[in-house]
Amino acid sequence: MSVEILDGSTVRSFVEDEPAFNSSVDGRFAALDADHDGLLSYAEMAGELMSLRVLEKHFGVDEATKEPEELAGLYHGLFARFDRDGSGEVDRDEFRAEMKEVMLAVANGLGFLPVQMVVEEGSFLKVAVDREMGQLAKAA
Repeated sequence: MSVEILDGSTVRSFVEDEPAFNSSVDGRFAALDADHDGLLSYAEMAGELMSLRVLEKHFGVDEATKEPEELAGLYHGLFARFDRDGSGEVDRDEFRAEMKEVMLAVANGLGFLPVQMVVEEGSFLKVAVDREMGQLAKAA
């Protein structure tokens, strides 16, 4: 983990750089595709969905207050967002499209003022920051 300063334009610029964004998303897709069939099952994506931490206390909801059935429903609902055609599996195009929407929502949430935040190594936010820093170094 590292502390980085970023704003919505950092993330938006990364998403709009289609080759860089797709390469990063495709790398995550490949890492999740345990059986290498080019499709992600719910089982393959479950850990990634749970890592989104949508139920931590600082989001106003404590995971411990949720029943296991409610949690399963939440994570299956998140998976359904990725599985746009309802096939029960997520292909690379579906994964790219949903990650693009997620990252643009993050960009909109960050807004135009820089914020300091802790980001995980290898996360899409870290890749976006590193990409921007590389571009600044080239310009200098």
